[in-house]
Amino acid sequence: MTATRRATEPGPLVWNVAGLLGEGAGAVRDYVFDNVRIDLGEELRLASPIEGRVHVARTNRGLVVDADITTVLAMQCARCLRDIDVPIRAEFEEEARPSIDLQTGAPLPPDPAEEEEGVIRLTDHHELDLERSVREAIQLAEPIAPLDRPDCPGLCVVCGLPLDEGSHDHPDDDIDPRLEALRDFREAP
Repeated sequence: MTATRRATEPGPLVWNVAGLLGEGAGAVRDYVFDNVRIDLGEELRLASPIEGRVHVARTNRGLVVDADITTVLAMQCARCLRDIDVPIRAEFEEEARPSIDLQTGAPLPPDPAEEEEGVIRLTDHHELDLERSVREAIQLAEPIAPLDRPDCPGLCVVCGLPLDEGSHDHPDDDIDPRLEALRDFREAP
């Protein structure tokens, strides 16, 4: 059985999965979200809200979460420093395990291996919170050196303006007399 829920208000990426936990292994739920804004840290800014799809499948130990997300980051070109919008598409798959026994309500002790494996723990109310996972997926998908276009020439080393704007015929500065001999060292054609 597949159910679809739409989160249209900006806010946390949280779904109550108690019903899914009560079903047998193999049961699934699909969630669609859009217009979500989260804090990405000091270095990143969203240019548009986050949208995505979450597929949650019941296993004998908990849940397998498979998500696809898209957004646009507001960044600067690494060469010319122009403001640019960088589209981001990211996917992640994680395991989530309950922290409370569904039948008894008793707390379940965390397995030390869970922390090493990066397993998500459900809240005490059987809620799946994916905000941290979405944030980390976007941070990992961020380009190291975004460019406004592949052939961006960068900035002029003399005046600091983009090389594709205006003329950059700058006069030669006076050379320190001690370095004058270096002027003759040019590559042969």
